[in-house]
This record gives sequence, C-alpha cells and structure tokens, in this order.
Amino acid sequence: MAGSGARTIAITGDAVADALLERDPFALLAGMLLDQQFPMERAFAGPQKIADRMGVDRLDPAEIAAHEPESFAALCTQPPAVHRFPGSMAARVQALAACIVERYDGDTAALWEGASSGADLLARLQALPGFGETKARIFVALLGKQRGVRPRGWKAAAGAYADAGSWRSVADVVDAASLARVRAFKQEQKRSVNTP
Repeated sequence: MAGSGARTIAITGDAVADALLERDPFALLAGMLLDQQFPMERAFAGPQKIADRMGVDRLDPAEIAAHEPESFAALCTQPPAVHRFPGSMAARVQALAACIVERYDGDTAALWEGASSGADLLARLQALPGFGETKARIFVALLGKQRGVRPRGWKAAAGAYADAGSWRSVADVVDAASLARVRAFKQEQKRSVNTP
C-alpha cells in the first residue's frame, strides 16, 4: 500500500486504530469517507470500530459490500456509533466497498497504484461515491504526504493541500499537536466564511 517515504500514521490518537489505517487501504479510504461533519480523529477511528464489530483484523470490501444493509447499519449505529449520522454513513461505506469490488476487483490499493498521474488519481477518487473534489484532493495529499504515493503531478492534483506545513487537512495530521493546528485552521476558515 505504501510507497517510499511512507510515515507511521498517527491520526486518531489510538494506536490500534492508526495501525489499521496504516496496513489496510480500504480502512484508510473509509476513514476519509467518514471525515465529514464529524471530528476527523473520530472519523478515521470508525474503520477500527467496524473491524472490531465484524470480528476481523482488516476490512474486506467484498465482505462489507455483501453484508446485509440493515445489519451493517446496526453494526455502525451501536454505541459508540461510527459517525454522527451512522445509518446514512453505513450505506455510504457499503456503496464505497461495492465500487471498489466492481472497479478494482476488491483491491483498494489498485486505485492509486494503477494511477498514471496525479490527475488520474484525482479523477479515480472523484468517481467514488461520497468523494467530491475537495475530499478527493485531501486524500491525494494524504497519500502523498503520509503514504509515499506520489504519481507525477500529485501536488498539482492535491492543490493547496499538498503544501508543506499548511495545516489544512487530515493530510497534515501526524500527532496531537498537528491535529490541534489543523483544527484551529478549520475553525478560522469557518469564522472567515461566517463573518459578514
């Protein structure tokens, strides 16, 4: 999954949840999907909750896609829920898993390993359910900065999220201090948008 220059993931504040993100490409992708209207460290801890409740040590997209939807939603909803909107996000995780099965034969890493360029990687991500342009750009930056996945033009594809020391997104979170800096940046962005 990781290229040269990969670093140890430290996003959630939980070593077990971070280790899953590091070894399991679908868990990392699902964490990015869950990072919406929810604290980012809790969003990225969601895949570990799902794995624990399924009794597995990796998230198999085929198994998730085939899971009975009401049962999977219940698994995501039980306290502590995997998201602020656990039912709708359970459906999104299943849709994402089904897409990975259909387009990449269940091999999540093939999504980025087969990308011919940063622009191709961005397009592949934007074609996934639940991945708009911003989320796709952030994930390109996360792959480049933390996993060493750097196809030609990845920085241009990620835009400002690729900037070193920008503290704009989860791509810049490597410990509790950087998490606090990213959170402060996001709060300042919200304030500037809401200020007349």
